[in-house]
Amino acid sequence: MTECGVRVTLPTIRLWTHAETAEYLGVSESTLHYMNHRRTGPRSYKVGKHRRYQPQDVIDWLATRCQP
Repeated sequence: MTECGVRVTLPTIRLWTHAETAEYLGVSESTLHYMNHRRTGPRSYKVGKHRRYQPQDVIDWLATRCQP
């Protein structure tokens, strides 16, 4: 509950692991690591010692790289 007594329900969003993201993109995990290092891959977040990805960020990033 918030201060004014209104309950806020946030949608459940599960972050993708590094392996799941690499599989979705069809690249190896090492390629995705390299893309992160070069800052050319999809936006990612460090959660503890693990890298995680918002599914929508990955989809949006991929859409900018598709050529008609």
